[in-house]
Amino acid sequence: MNTKSFERSQKMGKFITYAALVFGSIIMIFPFVWMILTSSKTVSESIQIPPTILPQQFMLDNFVDAVNSLPFVNMYFNTIMMIIFRVIFAVVFSSMAGYAFAKLKFKGKNLLFGIVLMQMMLPSQIFIIPQYQMVAKLGLANSIAGLVFPGLVSAFGTFFLRQAYLGIPNEVGEAAFLDGCNQWQTFTKVMFPLTSSSVAALTVFTAVFAYSDLMWPLVVNSDLNMMTLSSGLANLRGQFTTNFPVLMAGSLLAMLPMVALYLFFQRQFIEGIAMTGGK
Repeated sequence: MNTKSFERSQKMGKFITYAALVFGSIIMIFPFVWMILTSSKTVSESIQIPPTILPQQFMLDNFVDAVNSLPFVNMYFNTIMMIIFRVIFAVVFSSMAGYAFAKLKFKGKNLLFGIVLMQMMLPSQIFIIPQYQMVAKLGLANSIAGLVFPGLVSAFGTFFLRQAYLGIPNEVGEAAFLDGCNQWQTFTKVMFPLTSSSVAALTVFTAVFAYSDLMWPLVVNSDLNMMTLSSGLANLRGQFTTNFPVLMAGSLLAMLPMVALYLFFQRQFIEGIAMTGGK
């Protein structure tokens, strides 16, 4: 193969690659574009067959109806508080557990870590009934504490930070011990600061998981004022008919915080995916 044909085939390969990436990006972005366009349509336009892509007239009344239909202020507050507390518990407990599984030697270590992995492999719906029974007996239904309860311990966070601590050489801990640090000081003053990028990635992932949680908020909180954004939007769906423009307007208002979070912390998203896949 001469040089010209090789360069031609290389350019063709790049063109096919970029064309496939662009096509995939369009497929991924289209639902968001459709949601934005539907939020500006009338009800008749949203259910018209064949469907119309652009509305005849862009309307903002759907956003007003969505705000009037749901207590968005309370839902934003409940969602933010749930995210904050779940992130705090995930970082604190997962850091200690991950450090213990990665650096400490104790009886039953492999068995306990196997249980953690087993919890990750099982669907979360299995735990809803026992978790709700515990919340109900504690009197935490229709409260922020009830929303936070399943996030007190994070199996994913434990596994994720264990991988981060495994990447730190054992000599670092040994040097801290020779300098007079006990186990707790080694963890808090030496090891934990070295996992700052992993903790930031765990924070972002935990926030996303908490924000997208739908089943548990619907189960534990029946009061509309105590629902999160995801569970509150489910109330806009009617039993027989649904006002899709209002539903899409509410969904657009609900997704804005996560879009902003991703724009600010997209580096942590990428690093987190790379670290979990690299091990």
